[in-house]
Amino acid sequence: MSDNLAPAFSGFRTLSSPQLVSLSGPDCVAFAQAQFSSDVPTLADNHWQWSTWLSAKGRVLSIFQLLRVDPQNLLLVCHDGGAEAMVEQLRRFVFRRKVVISHAATLVVRGALAAPIAAQGAAMHTLEGGVIELDAGSPALARTLHICPRLDENYDPAAELAWRQSDLRLGLPRLVETQREVWTPQQLGLDRLAAYSVKKGCYPGQEIVARTHFLGKAKRSLALLECAAPANAGDKVQQADSSIGSVASAAGNLALAVLPLELPEGPLQINGDIARIEPLLDGLAR
Repeated sequence: MSDNLAPAFSGFRTLSSPQLVSLSGPDCVAFAQAQFSSDVPTLADNHWQWSTWLSAKGRVLSIFQLLRVDPQNLLLVCHDGGAEAMVEQLRRFVFRRKVVISHAATLVVRGALAAPIAAQGAAMHTLEGGVIELDAGSPALARTLHICPRLDENYDPAAELAWRQSDLRLGLPRLVETQREVWTPQQLGLDRLAAYSVKKGCYPGQEIVARTHFLGKAKRSLALLECAAPANAGDKVQQADSSIGSVASAAGNLALAVLPLELPEGPLQINGDIARIEPLLDGLAR
């Protein structure tokens, strides 16, 4: 990886994009199991997993960390915002379930490019003051998230870019509004995050996800590109004179693009500038 990466930062910085959704009540786990792609009941208290919310056509609406605080409280860390809209839409499916869905606007997310104090893997840890610590990294790239009360925000655009680029290096797509309801979980490589189940019961889009998995019809997946110039979500990836894919997520000179699984040899370009495939870092699955 070249010097196109944003410089690493020390200490914790408040991340401006993440927003939190709270699900509470006796039926919160059952409700989440019926709506989201991960197998929620298998998640132990004080643990978290990656999950997604899909449209009926199996397209990704949101990718998030799903935290099981206790049997009656779940938190969703939505890294690309949209909490209010998600809450409004989820409430339409509550019916008679005993679950309260709200935007946890009093909480913020802070990130550091360093190993956690006590959290490890999917196991969360509660620090002094009720701060929830999450291991959001891998052996290849240490990262820590803190979920804490909204007090003194410490925003830093350079740190925000560095964090976002670290997400892309670990294969976590960051979806702007134009990229929601565009891609299937397989196209976004969300199997690398263990973000969906093909064995659990019904949830929106489950039939399409399972059919693609068991019939082996996925022909495209995610690739990390280092670009000679900054790319944008939705930009076309060219090879020779043909458009062979599209950028799903971008941060400065790094991009995650959906490309054919069988890619012919030859240089790639985005907006006329060279784009080079780089290896994704492993270890972010939970």
